Amino acid sequence: MAMKRRNESTFVLFDVTYVDGTVTSNRKVLGSMLGGLDGDEPAKAAIEAQDREIGLASGRPRGVIKSVARKRV
Repeated sequence: MAMKRRNESTFVLFDVTYVDGTVTSNRKVLGSMLGGLDGDEPAKAAIEAQDREIGLASGRPRGVIKSVARKRV
């Protein structure tokens, strides 16, 4: 019997710095969203969307993102 193929999705990890100085590490963004002419810019929008969902679920909104940096392995 043939093995099932795994989903071909890869994630890229980012460190996020907020305006208030807090930092979160290892935020996952789908690799398929990145690249092209925009580079890593779509990662910020994806992480902002994640933050909105987290804020709605927890009742505590996240801060404004100051910068997003790709995690170096």
